[in-house]
Amino acid sequence: MNTTNRVAWFVFVALAIIIGLYPLVYVFNGEFGLLVSKSDTLKADLFYNIGFYGHILFGGLALCIGWSQFSKRLRTANLKRHRIIGRIYVIAVLISGCCGIFIALNANGGLISTLGFISLGLIWLFTTLKAYRAIRKGDLSLHQGMMIYSYAACFAAVTLRIWLPLLLVVIEDFTTAYRVVAWLCWVPNMIFAFFWIRRKGLIID
Repeated sequence: MNTTNRVAWFVFVALAIIIGLYPLVYVFNGEFGLLVSKSDTLKADLFYNIGFYGHILFGGLALCIGWSQFSKRLRTANLKRHRIIGRIYVIAVLISGCCGIFIALNANGGLISTLGFISLGLIWLFTTLKAYRAIRKGDLSLHQGMMIYSYAACFAAVTLRIWLPLLLVVIEDFTTAYRVVAWLCWVPNMIFAFFWIRRKGLIID
């Protein structure tokens, strides 16, 4: 691995861990971030709170551990550990993805944002489950390809926090910026994943 790749890998891992741990701030400070913009009625709703915290905490867990599955050194050093982490990742995605789809119904920005985040949640769930089924059938190529798509969807948590401040500078309106970022946070990720998969020569049926 050359110097450029090492730096890119370090940034990738650092962002995944930092943003993955970020939801813990909400645990210690409920009046924070997006929750500030929600109505008192919604913040008092039990099901919304279950959905919100289920999404950010398990999504954060998936983000924190998912990157390790792409390290060949870590993967080959202990295959049993790789499988355990993989199972934890799948469970975390199932919980976070379902919760994310539910809370997307009340996303800032209305229908455009809701559709963007629901689409992301469905793609995240689909690619993760397809990756799991593929490895159960012994299809390593399909498994690896779908896991790239899955983590690209998961990494939307990072790219959202990169794009949103930039959009606010350009657009200067939070609602409009949020509608854009509901799609921008994951569509380029999936395009990147598509070309990465093609470059690796993985077979996706």
